[in-house]
Amino acid sequence: MTMSRPDDDEFIPLPGLTPAQKRERIARLVLPGLILGFAVLAWEIGVTVNEVPHYILPAPSLIAETLIKDWGTLYGSLLVTLQITFSALIVATLGGAGLAILFTQSKWVEISFFPFAVILQVTPVIAIAPLILIYVDTVQVALLICAWIVAFFPILSNTTLGLNSADHNLRNLFELYGATRWQTLLHLRLPAAMPYFLGGLKIAGGLSLIGAIVAEFAAGSAGSGSGLAYRILESGYRLNIPRMFAALFMISITGILIFMSFSLLNHVLLRRWHESAIKREN
Repeated sequence: MTMSRPDDDEFIPLPGLTPAQKRERIARLVLPGLILGFAVLAWEIGVTVNEVPHYILPAPSLIAETLIKDWGTLYGSLLVTLQITFSALIVATLGGAGLAILFTQSKWVEISFFPFAVILQVTPVIAIAPLILIYVDTVQVALLICAWIVAFFPILSNTTLGLNSADHNLRNLFELYGATRWQTLLHLRLPAAMPYFLGGLKIAGGLSLIGAIVAEFAAGSAGSGSGLAYRILESGYRLNIPRMFAALFMISITGILIFMSFSLLNHVLLRRWHESAIKREN
């Protein structure tokens, strides 16, 4: 008795999301917004009812008004901070991923240089920022170096871990078939390291912003090239607390957007083949 292969149209399609899964997805979007809205409303009511002076704690409505009124100044400072943040992130990504690949190709290089990367990671950037500002002529370059120091290690360590986490059975199979070291790197180790690299990139994105802000605090540079950190310092000196909160709000929103952008990139690149992203979809 022969069995015929059914046509593609006869296959039963996979079920979509269940009602419980749909409710969970909606709740993930709605509940944080509701909690945040209630917190802001309670803040507004508490400040208004207790007549708290705006130089102690401004109301959210006053912060929003200040954000609109001082947008020209704050937006220019935001661009400066973003320039430092993404420049440091690009340099950290290229340097960290490149050095990680070099580590996997030579254990002697890893043994020699990895301790220096650890030293950079564990040394507080706020402690060495004044020294960097002294030794580097340009303030912008000094800020870039400070932000790079903070963002570099997560990419290096995560990518190195990912490259070394390729299945040893597959590595033996590549060796059995006579694959070169670079062929093994390209076709096995780099794909295996992709989730780890993206995880490090997600961490480094936020850290590069933090490093830029900390470096700007240490520099305290004024003028047209001033970032949001200087605007916070300036507002504190002038007791312009609403502008200080407006600058803090812009920094927080920037950090959230950076994290969401890299989370989306992680989902797009991994959702069709990696277990972590597949589980998140199902």
